[in-house]
Amino acid sequence: MIKVGITGGIGSGKSVVSELLRSMGYPVFDTDREAKQLMERSVIIRTKLTEAFGDQVYSESGLNRPYLASLIFHDPAARLQVNAIVHPEVRSYFQNWCEGQHSDVVFFESAILYESDFHHLADAIWVVSAPEKVRLMRTVRRDGVTPEQVLARMRSQLAQEEKEARADFVIQNNNEEALIPQVLSGLARIREALVR
Repeated sequence: MIKVGITGGIGSGKSVVSELLRSMGYPVFDTDREAKQLMERSVIIRTKLTEAFGDQVYSESGLNRPYLASLIFHDPAARLQVNAIVHPEVRSYFQNWCEGQHSDVVFFESAILYESDFHHLADAIWVVSAPEKVRLMRTVRRDGVTPEQVLARMRSQLAQEEKEARADFVIQNNNEEALIPQVLSGLARIREALVR
């Protein structure tokens, strides 16, 4: 089984590429979504986050996301601590998920593929790229947040140029180049690797 990691900066269009792959019949694991769900339902994560950041991390209705976001986007040490708690659980969940798949190629999407060390799980890495202005406008429109909030998130992630330099394949999602031909080209490369 070939495992392909998909990453890119906030607003680059990772999820659009993932949806295209799903529509083509490929399994895609969304590490960011699974991390959010595990933060709600995992007793291990809940216990460790509460020990690290206090009872205010969770309320009766679940994870106090605004509080946690305020910590991790402004305090690099807190971000590292949260990641050290959450990422091992997500990795374990991903490996179990892979065992249940019947495809010779699976994909996993992660905004912080390198920062979380998930890139070590990948046989190949695709980076979805878009200019910063485009990413900024997309994210403001999608999330209903301010440009300053988006820029803070961008600064908390590895630079787009660094992600591209480390990629096996780059998809340009700049509103100019069609995505489907690029995805098909990436899939052709993977198919070539399978027959070698």
